[in-house]
Amino acid sequence: MTLSQRASSGTHLRAEAFTADEALAAGEAEGLRERIRTLLAERDAVLVAHYYTAPEIQALADETGGHVSDSLDMARFGAEHPASTLVVAGVRFMGETAKILTPDKRVIMPELEATCSLDEGCPPEAFAAFCDEHPERTVVVYANTSAAVKARADWVVTSSIAVDVIRHLHERGEPVLWGPDKHLGDYIRRETGADMLLWDGACIVHEEFKGAELERLRARHPDARVLVHPESPRPVVDQADVVGSTSQLLAALEGSQARRFIVATDNGIFHKMRELAPDKELLEAPTAGRGASCQSCAHCPWMAMNGLRNLADALERLDNEIHVPPEVAERARVSVGRMLEFGRSRRREVLGNGDA
Repeated sequence: MTLSQRASSGTHLRAEAFTADEALAAGEAEGLRERIRTLLAERDAVLVAHYYTAPEIQALADETGGHVSDSLDMARFGAEHPASTLVVAGVRFMGETAKILTPDKRVIMPELEATCSLDEGCPPEAFAAFCDEHPERTVVVYANTSAAVKARADWVVTSSIAVDVIRHLHERGEPVLWGPDKHLGDYIRRETGADMLLWDGACIVHEEFKGAELERLRARHPDARVLVHPESPRPVVDQADVVGSTSQLLAALEGSQARRFIVATDNGIFHKMRELAPDKELLEAPTAGRGASCQSCAHCPWMAMNGLRNLADALERLDNEIHVPPEVAERARVSVGRMLEFGRSRRREVLGNGDA
């Protein structure tokens, strides 16, 4: 079975047993890293990687002047960087977002079939029909969606800014149609009190976290602070000390005096967490009950499709290029642009209050 077929099956496999670089010898790995460094320079390319990709991919991005971050910041960095080619290590919607914001640059990915359950679970035609049934609602979609879905939306948001945007719309009296993650939507609705109609979608990684098992783990480690991504189910979110995006969870870890943390998000983030706080103990939140072969299997199978081999091959051939139809990109740029401008205005407000 190919990597693509294994990922598409939705099977939860441990990260070390499910990567694009299975059985890669140490010498071969170093050779590939050196080849990638050389090709990045030769191709006038920069590597941007998501926190959920493999540690060696994140390390390469940092070492070569690239960037490791969440999906929007990856695209923002790529837009501001002078390189003519962006190499996006992540999943397909991230490459599309980068292309939307930088239509004049070549955007390539190690694996074009690396998708996302939220994206797959929100087909553009079905979502457009859902929107048409509720024309009175402002359409807000999560960044984990295709370019076509973004083009149908009024706003695009990331998890770091979603609560602020929905609260803003609620204060203006606008009812919201939200897609695609129902758990994130439910969390935002409870935080803001907004009138939100939710699309029925979920992340196959975060949805697997178990509230009862988390409670048992907390009982064994009563001193641990619990960090939870809001794509998780409510019984998990309700036990959190901090609920936030990948960047917000990293900031919470780094800024806390606590020594032990239980983390409920994709375990790819542990690489950056260990870099930022090497003296702190990190525990994976459970995704399975007693007797299961894997107590915590929280790793996206599509993120695991990014490896040194296919990254080097994509740079060598300059294929696996992301294309977004111009008319789709133009409409999507409007919804993404609203979020970017909203974020800038909020930062200006914060800086203004700080100066007062």
